[in-house]
Amino acid sequence: MLAEHILTVAASLFEIKTLALMFIGVSAGLMAGAIPGFTIVMGVVLVLPFTFGLTAVQGLATMIGVLVGGLSGGLVSGILTGIPGTPSSVATTFDGFPMARNGRPGLALGIGIWSSFFGGIIGSILLAVLAPQLARIGLEFQPWDFFSLVLFALTITASLAGKDMIKGILSGIIGLLIVCIGEDNINGVARFTFGIDALDQGFAFLPILIGLFAFSQLLNDVRDAEAARNPMMSGTQAVAVEHLKAIVTVLGNWVNLVRSSLIGVFIGVLPAAGTTVSNIIAYDQAKKTSNYPERFGTGIAEGIVASEGANNATMGGALVTMMALGIPGDTVTAIMLGALLIHDVIPSPTFIDEEPTLAYSIIGAFFLGHFIMIALQAVCLRAFARVTRVPIYRLVGVILAYCAIGVFALNNIEFDLWVLFGFGIFGYMARSLGFPLAPMILGVVLGPIAELYMARAFSLSHNPILFFIRPWSLFFLILAAFSIVFPWYQRARGKSTWTAVFMPFLGIALSGPLFMMKEPIRIGLAAILLIGSIAVLCRRLRRSGHPRNDAGTG
Repeated sequence: MLAEHILTVAASLFEIKTLALMFIGVSAGLMAGAIPGFTIVMGVVLVLPFTFGLTAVQGLATMIGVLVGGLSGGLVSGILTGIPGTPSSVATTFDGFPMARNGRPGLALGIGIWSSFFGGIIGSILLAVLAPQLARIGLEFQPWDFFSLVLFALTITASLAGKDMIKGILSGIIGLLIVCIGEDNINGVARFTFGIDALDQGFAFLPILIGLFAFSQLLNDVRDAEAARNPMMSGTQAVAVEHLKAIVTVLGNWVNLVRSSLIGVFIGVLPAAGTTVSNIIAYDQAKKTSNYPERFGTGIAEGIVASEGANNATMGGALVTMMALGIPGDTVTAIMLGALLIHDVIPSPTFIDEEPTLAYSIIGAFFLGHFIMIALQAVCLRAFARVTRVPIYRLVGVILAYCAIGVFALNNIEFDLWVLFGFGIFGYMARSLGFPLAPMILGVVLGPIAELYMARAFSLSHNPILFFIRPWSLFFLILAAFSIVFPWYQRARGKSTWTAVFMPFLGIALSGPLFMMKEPIRIGLAAILLIGSIAVLCRRLRRSGHPRNDAGTG
């Protein structure tokens, strides 16, 4: 039966018209993702009206092409200019842009697109094999669990703070304060507006993101007249994309790639989390498990692999939720859900059984879209890489024009342009004073999500104990507590005795929520985790007289 479905899907997807539409969709997504402000959502929305006259398979294949292209296109501007084309590529800039600035733009681009490719393939496979099972996890999450997940993500501020922890934490707090300006999304109460009507609407995320990343970076680039006459990247004689070396590098980091992809799929399954969260969490986990975390942010491959592997896999998880539950995992899948409804198809837990051809067509289009993306990127990146030869002062005006057009097109509000300008100046001053911008962006991204789910949780019950007795919520609160301490653990590892018991205690603590979930598989995993952690703890305690050796054991 499965073989019949696969053959039917292959026949429909490999039709000339369907393939042509997917190529057009991926091309549109690449362009939308590469231009800061022109988000994937905007690309899918613009394509949606053209799909009404198509079959359900052709329409969804086109939109999935836009989705895959947009996820990959966002890394191009993030690596070459330091400006993430989409929120899903925020963490890619942390190492992609420094690597390009260090004279390796071709390698950085290659690592980015091949990480996206492999992450998407892993997401596609999990989508095909585990869709119903993964969808049930999404149903288990309630506001308390979502808040704890976002709280865990906010603890990443400590990891992104760099060497000056105080400035990093202050930067994160400033990001949280920024999103408190304007009307409360729950009650509509104005906050911190000081009687200024324009502030009632608050600040849109993209103008802040582009202002802090783009405008501040460009101001920093042109402050020296001599440097502004130089090409944007050093070592620009080698602008060819190094595909072979990139593939070897990505596969050499296969543990990081698989872990990041699994994180992406898991976050994607959770409604309203999405790529904005997953790429940052995957980057943080890559840094925490690295043997040289101090090199993250200087232009190393692991950071690019983690971010790009996660964001493409996330959409595989989001499609799981859409197909199996009829719940959109993010804005893009909400639009696709609308397209399904237009074609009189209603996703539900029985969707895969009742509409197998359409369901497997969605999976197949997501899988095939990544091969089309690689083919198009192989051609497009040659042109993009030539940007590195252009003097900075010539690029500044063009980049700012595209940023302004993208920001204005988002809501057609002039105020957003002033937000971009204001936060550009603010970001430049923060850079000059040594404040890292990454924690600030993290606060801006996650602040509204945390506030929303905390308000929902307390609207359902005023009992705070629910945050500690719900298994998933407790699971993420434990991770958050250990995550806050983790930077000190990394610095003291091999030097202090307490670091030898840190990871075993984490394993023991996490086994508790898994036991509370009362499912056979999870109870089995909890038992393995508990027994293994206790065994490692006992071994390290016996050898506690040699802390330097203990830290590297187990």
